[in-house]
Amino acid sequence: MRGRFITLEGLEGCGKSTQLPLLKAWLEGRGIAVTATREPGGTPAAERIRELVLGSSGEKLPVECELLLMFAARATHLANLIRPELKRGSWVLSDRFTDASFAYQGAGRGIPEAHIRALETLVHGDLQPDLTILIDVPVAVGLERARVRRGSGSRDRIEAEQEEFFERVRNNFLARSRAEPKRIKVVDGTASIETVGAAIEQLVSELLSSE
Repeated sequence: MRGRFITLEGLEGCGKSTQLPLLKAWLEGRGIAVTATREPGGTPAAERIRELVLGSSGEKLPVECELLLMFAARATHLANLIRPELKRGSWVLSDRFTDASFAYQGAGRGIPEAHIRALETLVHGDLQPDLTILIDVPVAVGLERARVRRGSGSRDRIEAEQEEFFERVRNNFLARSRAEPKRIKVVDGTASIETVGAAIEQLVSELLSSE
């Protein structure tokens, strides 16, 4: 039986990186094999692409290049990790997937949605997440959390964007949740870690009960 594919989405500082290992442990406690991963990245080659996307080389990266790199990493991630793990029955939890491309490269960077949809069809048209959990926080809250987490470290290329960029990203995430309410479920990320975790567990419980 194919495993389930769950993605976590949201702005920087929304709590994805905190909640993903908690959800992994919760599922494993129920006897489910789980693979946790992230995008861009997840495999050695895709992680090298991640460095190109997020790093600061001093050379301007055109928005089209950023989008293509994201999908290049995603194609590698799907072929070498996500699809094989799902095939063997493992559940896959991913910190970001294609919804993030529509939000960041689409709404954020201004790339037409049709271009992103074409790449989505090419790279994984027959595979979509069984459940996407959108952990929503106001932009100011997310950016402040990210700043505190980062400490004295430098911001990556995307974190360095202005608030208006992240407002567009957030609005797109929310619009996508309204357009696909069966797949994309919104959780209030301003609540405590425990409350957010309980809400996520409830959503995944419903997915489990549908099997």
